[in-house]
Amino acid sequence: MGILLALIPAVAWGSLVLVSVKLGGNAYSQTLGITIGAFLFSLVMYFFSNPDLTPLVWSIGIVSGIFWTIGQLNQLASVKHIGVSKTVPISTGMQLMGTTLFGVLLFKEWDTKMTVILGIISILLIIGGVVFTSTGQKDDKDAGKSLKKGLLILLISSIGYIGYVIIIRYFEIDGWAAILPQAIGMVAAAAALTARHKPFDKFAFRNILTGLMWAAGNLGLLLSLQKIGVATSFSLSQTGIIISTLGGIFLLGEKKTKKQIIFVIIGCVMIIAGGVLLGFTKR
Repeated sequence: MGILLALIPAVAWGSLVLVSVKLGGNAYSQTLGITIGAFLFSLVMYFFSNPDLTPLVWSIGIVSGIFWTIGQLNQLASVKHIGVSKTVPISTGMQLMGTTLFGVLLFKEWDTKMTVILGIISILLIIGGVVFTSTGQKDDKDAGKSLKKGLLILLISSIGYIGYVIIIRYFEIDGWAAILPQAIGMVAAAAALTARHKPFDKFAFRNILTGLMWAAGNLGLLLSLQKIGVATSFSLSQTGIIISTLGGIFLLGEKKTKKQIIFVIIGCVMIIAGGVLLGFTKR
């Protein structure tokens, strides 16, 4: 049962960008729709779980939600420059490296020789995976500019995603309690960051579905942590990038040569392997 729960975020998050792009709209309407969907889900869950919402939980949860919106908005914005099949694996790799760096420096997670060895191997795998995934781009000026711009946007996105996770952990906020304040922060940030782009359209409405998907994945991870632990849950949640990567190529029709497809798949496998090893360094 725990394994099945852990696969929920893998499927939900792994297909989120793919589904959002398929539903249409730009990064602004997509982000707004996702946050509204997440808020509706969190509102329902609040009445089921009835958590203790202290001023600290409210403030940190809202800030965490703002960070998440920055991450999601920029991840979706990078798609138009480098496509889904590159965006998701590179984004995953950046997030894994960032959260690991904070985990080691801030939370002292690698406290044994074995975890240090596993951690270094995992980081090398992730870096190698990102390199493989981002190579194979056509050698023309436009493609090179798109890749550089996409990577810069993804760097900003990763800072947002990392902040969303780290701040909750640093203040030791319970996951169940954080859901509603996070969602409020997400919606508020989305409304503020997208307002001048007029995001309230049919595409925002459609992307409420992807918001519900994200929230379901978040809930699945919270439940699986209690049953099978952080290491296994964390590892399984990384496997979803295969869905986005292959979906971008075969469902969205992103043009790739055979060599590019092979490179992207190798990169995905390396990132997943690195994520799995990182899972075993968690206490």
